[in-house]
Amino acid sequence: MGIRSQLTYRLSFAVTALGNLVATAFDFVTILLMFSQVHALGGFSLAQIAFLYGTSATSFGLVDLFLGSTDRLGARVRDGTLDTFLLRPAPVLAQVAADRFAARRIGRVVQGGAVLGYALAAAGIDWTPVRVALLPVMLLCGALIFAAVFVVGAAFQFWAQDAAEVQSAFTYGGTTLLQYPPGLFAQDLVRGVTFVVPLAFVNWLPALYVLDRPMPEGLPRWTAFLAPAVAAVCCAGAGALWRLGVRSYRSTGS
Repeated sequence: MGIRSQLTYRLSFAVTALGNLVATAFDFVTILLMFSQVHALGGFSLAQIAFLYGTSATSFGLVDLFLGSTDRLGARVRDGTLDTFLLRPAPVLAQVAADRFAARRIGRVVQGGAVLGYALAAAGIDWTPVRVALLPVMLLCGALIFAAVFVVGAAFQFWAQDAAEVQSAFTYGGTTLLQYPPGLFAQDLVRGVTFVVPLAFVNWLPALYVLDRPMPEGLPRWTAFLAPAVAAVCCAGAGALWRLGVRSYRSTGS
């Protein structure tokens, strides 16, 4: 219903989607401005960083399109309107995700895909059957890991109702982090997004394998293929935390 209502005024939808695409494109414009002054960033060429950017932005864009509305959950917990979702014969998470669904976010996916297309053409990757197969796996698993982070952030709002910015730090902040080579960041941060909040499996580790670059922290190259297992664990943990959050909800008492 939300999609149909937004598509009723097609010119308005096209303009807002284009605006979303342009707004997110400024992230990559920033990278282009950097490369107007340097030839490499952290040892990576423009095309290689575009590959990191494109894979991160595409995976994140898909999840932001479908789960981006979950940051509104805290407001519904505070005012008790989440009760309506609990009464309906539909999964609560699906209803939260569909709450004020913004189809214009498709612009982020298109923009990320366009940068990825450029990277695939310009990065000079030595394609092997393994690397070809790893690319779609990386995008899918990256989306699942981001989805788990979105759900964990939403579940956290059952207890800390005003925590949307905390969620954004790991979602929007996470995708920005992954758009740059790991060598640019402090080792403690790299360890944190590898072993604590495993965002490195979204694209860093598999992308480094595809680009034939050394792994961070001396990790073996086979860790690039752990993304499906990491995504499965993250989704299972996020699901358990979400169910715990729903069971702990006590409405406003009014």
